[in-house]
Amino acid sequence: MKVTAEKNEQVANMVFASIYPHYLSRLEKNGRTKEELDEVIKWLTGFDQDTLQSLIDKKATYRTVFEKANIHPNAHMIKGVVCGYRIEEIEDQFEIYKHCRQMEKLIDELARGRKMEKILRE
Repeated sequence: MKVTAEKNEQVANMVFASIYPHYLSRLEKNGRTKEELDEVIKWLTGFDQDTLQSLIDKKATYRTVFEKANIHPNAHMIKGVVCGYRIEEIEDQFEIYKHCRQMEKLIDELARGRKMEKILRE
């Protein structure tokens, strides 16, 4: 599928704090922890725990989260399909959408029991 400007805007305006509990719930059902979820998010974004928690508390949008993020240099290694979109084919002009899907791919791998070293593209 192709990302549109409208889809990118829709995701950019979503409140990260409203989605975070869904990520956590899915992971806990699969035996993973909040600490592991935070580790994955911090790896991708370059945030420390205080910054991550502050963005959640302030109900920051994905736009704000990814504008403040220092995306990991190995993020380009995150490949695959999430919600019908092949991550590596998402055009650079839709950067927020791409980073959101990268995050979801990491969380999906965590939920499926993949080892942290592989998830973090070490």
